[in-house]
Amino acid sequence: MLKTITRVFVRVGDRWMPDPLVIAVFLTFICLAAAFAFTDFGLTDAVDAWGISFWNLLAFTMQMILILGLGHIVANTKPAYRVLANIAGRINSAPMAYGGLALIAALCGLFSWGVALIAPAVLSRILAASCQERGIKVHFPLLVASGWLGASTSMQGLSASIPLTINTPGHFLESEIGLIALSATIFSLWSLSILFTKVLAIPLVVSRLAPPAGEIREMPPMKINIAHQDNEVAERPTTPSERMENSRFVTLSLAALGAFYIALYFLKGGSINLNTINMIFLVVGLALADSARHYLQLLGNAGRVIAPFMIQYPLYAGIMGIIAVSGLGDLFVSGFVAISDKDSLPIWTFFSAGLLNLFIPSAGGQWAVQGPIAVEAAMQLGTDIPRIAMSLTLGESWTNAIQPLYAIPVLAVAGLHIRDVMGYGVIICALNGTIYLIGLTLF
Repeated sequence: MLKTITRVFVRVGDRWMPDPLVIAVFLTFICLAAAFAFTDFGLTDAVDAWGISFWNLLAFTMQMILILGLGHIVANTKPAYRVLANIAGRINSAPMAYGGLALIAALCGLFSWGVALIAPAVLSRILAASCQERGIKVHFPLLVASGWLGASTSMQGLSASIPLTINTPGHFLESEIGLIALSATIFSLWSLSILFTKVLAIPLVVSRLAPPAGEIREMPPMKINIAHQDNEVAERPTTPSERMENSRFVTLSLAALGAFYIALYFLKGGSINLNTINMIFLVVGLALADSARHYLQLLGNAGRVIAPFMIQYPLYAGIMGIIAVSGLGDLFVSGFVAISDKDSLPIWTFFSAGLLNLFIPSAGGQWAVQGPIAVEAAMQLGTDIPRIAMSLTLGESWTNAIQPLYAIPVLAVAGLHIRDVMGYGVIICALNGTIYLIGLTLF
C-alpha cells in the first residue's frame, strides 16, 4: 500500500514538478498578485518591496554557498573520503542504505542543520558508488531523498532558530515574553517525544519505499565525483612560486590560525552557528588538502555544486519582502488566529506556519512575520507561550519536505532534479505532519 501511494506521488512529481527556479518565479508572481488583491498595497508598492528586499539575504546566501563549497572540499579530500567510504562499505543491503543514511542525517540534524545539509548529500554519492561496486541495486533518487528528509530533525536540534532566538537576550519580543529557556521548548518532554519518534520512524519508512527492481535508477557513472583523486601537480616544481603552491606549508599555516580562533571562540562561550561551521570546514579542508594547489582544485570542482544558489535565494528574499512589508503575512496569520481558542491555537499556528513556510522558507524570517501575532493571541487566550513557539517551529519544519529551496543543496551535490525526489518528500511530509499533530494533541 505504502509503495503504491509513493509511486503515484513520484510519477506526479516526475511529470509536473518544474525546476526550483521556475517555482520561485511562480511564487513571486503569486505573492505580487495577492498583495495587490488583498492588501492596501498597490502593484507599484509591491514591486518596490520586492526589489528592495531582493538582496536582503546576501549574507545568508554567502553562508550557504560556503557551507556547500567547504563541505564538498572536506568530503573529497583523500582522508575524509576514505572514512566515508569505510562507512559506506558497511552497508550490505538497499533498505539498510536508505534507512541508515536517513538515520545518519537525523543524528547530524540534532547538532546542526548546516552539517545535516551537506554531510548526508555527499555520503549518498559515496554510498551509491560503493553499492554499485558490490552489486547492490540502490535506487539513487530514494537514497538522496533519505538523507535530505532524515535531516528534518534539525529544527528541533541544537541549531533550532526560533527556540534559540527567544532564549537570546535582546530578541525583539523580549519585552512581551521575556527569555524562554530551552528546557521549555526543544528540551521539553513533549518535544523530545516527537523528536524520538521521528528519528525512529523516518528511517523505517524510507527503507520501505524502494520501487520495483525494474524501476530502480542507479547513480550514473558520470555522477560519481571524483574530486578526491590525486592532486595534479607539476612534475618538478622549478620556481619558488610553484614550490609554494605544491607545499602544505601555506594550507597548514592557515588551518592552524583558524583552529586557534575556533578554540578561543568556544573557550569564550561561543555557540555553534553557520559561521562557526564554515570556519570548521575551512580548517579541516585546509588541513587535509595535499597543497594549496590541491585545495584550489577541490574548490573548482565544488563550483558547479554552489551555482544554483546565486539567484534562487535572492528570489525568496524578494518574496519574503512582499509578504512582510505589504502586511499579507499578518492578514494570513490573523485569519487562523481568528478561528482559534486557547486549546486550538497551537494547532492552527502549526497549520498556518506550514503554509507560510512555502513562501517564507526561513525560520527566522517566519518568526519575524508570524511570531508577534501568534504571541499576542496566546497572551489574550491564555495559551502557553513556549508551546506556541514550538508549534510554529514544527509547522515550519513540517513543509520543509516539500519546500524546493531546502532540496537545492542536496540536489546540487547529487546531480538530481527536484522532480526526482519530491514524491518521497510528500510521503515524509505526511508522516511528519501526523507525528506533529499527535504530539500537539496528546501533550
